[in-house]
Parts: sequence; structure tokens; C-alpha cells
Amino acid sequence: MRRGLSRRSTLIGAAAAAWTSLGLSRAQDLRRRRLAILSIGTRAAGAPLSEAFREALRTLGYGDKELVVESRWSDGQNERLPGLAAELVRLDPDVIVAGSSAAALAAKQATSSIPIVMAFTADPVGTGLVASIARPGGNVTGVSNLKEDTAGKELEFLKIAAPEVSRIAVLTNPANPSHAAEWRGALEAAQALHVELIAVEVRGRGEIDLAFVTMVGAQVDGAVVLSDPLFFAEAGHIADRAAREKLPAIYGFREHAAAGGLMSYGPNIKDSFRRAATYVDKILRGANPAELPIEQPTKFELVINLKTAKALGLTIPPTLLARADEVIE
Repeated sequence: MRRGLSRRSTLIGAAAAAWTSLGLSRAQDLRRRRLAILSIGTRAAGAPLSEAFREALRTLGYGDKELVVESRWSDGQNERLPGLAAELVRLDPDVIVAGSSAAALAAKQATSSIPIVMAFTADPVGTGLVASIARPGGNVTGVSNLKEDTAGKELEFLKIAAPEVSRIAVLTNPANPSHAAEWRGALEAAQALHVELIAVEVRGRGEIDLAFVTMVGAQVDGAVVLSDPLFFAEAGHIADRAAREKLPAIYGFREHAAAGGLMSYGPNIKDSFRRAATYVDKILRGANPAELPIEQPTKFELVINLKTAKALGLTIPPTLLARADEVIE
């Protein structure tokens, strides 16, 4: 009799253990969150940014066991963003991370309920993404780069580095919703600096070479390349064309100067993606995106490439070099 009871107890215990193990496994699956990333750039060009973002997530405790990540890249084609955003929404992620203004707008149009974190977005209020910086008020929050406020400084630095420039091309992407504000800021600064600006539009990577042909035809002697995912992805190509045309140029991303561009001025884009990871963490822990203030950069980096300056026949003034956060030799 005791032997039967013992055997029965063993079987019941084994079944309970198996059921408990199954329950824990299901609970672990339920705790595994899903993150969606929407970017207008290319996977190859965005790899360093993605790695900076994933590294920050890992530091916060989100490894492969805790987080499933789905990424979609439009390869520089804005018209693909709405379809990609809809595709990601159908996956029902916990959070969508948008790598640009256009991506954030596409995501917001696709969903009003899934939280959206901006990783690097200019003028979120002006583009209609949020109600205010302090209190976004909807399902969008994250990091703003405020690039429209730096156009004047970019022109000022370019004029100091290349005092002879007087007719400057501004490379802009009409599909970028923040470029209109940046252009207005550049025009205001141009008046004070007594330089003439010419807008040169590029909508896709196939138009970059044509843009430089347009610059040469317009007899420009300098260029400002506005911040844009397309231009970021084509940093090396754009720097090479500027060098070929002997054109002093300033860019919005450090990566342009590292690729051979003369100068860059703006916030560190990798840091912005790292900061976006903290927003993802807060939302996954229950924070309401409507109540998370938009974070703005507190530091703008000036990077100067002396090798490029020498090739252009420019001598960078010591006062400007002293202001640089990094000098590439």
C-alpha cells in the first residue's frame, strides 16, 4: 500500500514539475518583447548606428533572449516608408523606433496606439509629430536633433575656413520634412554673412552626381550639405565629388568629415541612437510616451579634416582649430 502511494506521489510530482516548467517557459516567452525599427537609409550605412543602439539596449538588460528586433530599411526611398511602416505595425511590436523625420511620420500615420521612439528627428513640433517638446501628447517621443538651428553656425564655420566663398550651394532633399526649416535658417545666416545661397535638390542616390554638375554650372565656390539619411548613406560618394570639384563643404554629421569631407558640425548621431534606447527601456517598463519629454542635444561637435583642407589649398585658422572637438589629420 505504501509503495503504491509512493509511486503515485512520484508521478504526480513529476507531472507538476513538468507543468511548472512549461508554465515558466510560457511566461518567459510572454516577457520577450518585440521591437520594430524603421529607417530610410541602407542597412550597410546604418550598421554603426544600429550597433550603437543595440549596445545601449544590452547595457540596459535587453539581449536576444529578452528582445526580438524587426528592422526595415527603405534604401533611401521615402515612398517605400508607408508600406514598410504598415508591415511593421502588422507585427504588433511593443515599440517602433524611427531613424529619421520621414520614418517617424510614416510610423505615426500607420499607428496611433503603438509607442514610437524617434532616434534622430529634426523639428518634431513643426513637422506635426508631437504637440510640444515638454509634453508630446501622443504616441511619439524620443530624441530631436534640432538641426534647423545650426545652419547659421555651419555657414559661419565654412566662411572662416574658406573666407573667399561667396556663392554657396545648399544640398537639400525635398522629401525631408525638416529641410524647409533648415533652409530658412540658412537664408537668415547668409544675409548676415553676405553670401548667396543656391538650393540644389537631391531626391535619390542617382541624383548626386547630377547635383554636382548643377553646382559647377552655377559656379558655386562652397557647399553646405544638410543632414539627411540619404546623404549620410552616401557620405563617401559626396565627399569624393566635393574633392573632385575642389569645393569646400561643411556637413551635419561627423561621418562625412571622417569620409573625407572638409568639416562637419552637429550632434553626435551615435549618441542620439544610444539615448533612444533609454526611451525604449522606459516605455517597456510602463512609461507613457505622451508624458516623456523630447530630449534635445546639449553638445554639438565641430570636426575638421586637415588632410582635405590641405588638398583644397586651405589653411585653417588656429582660432577655428582651437574650437574643434576633433581634428582629423
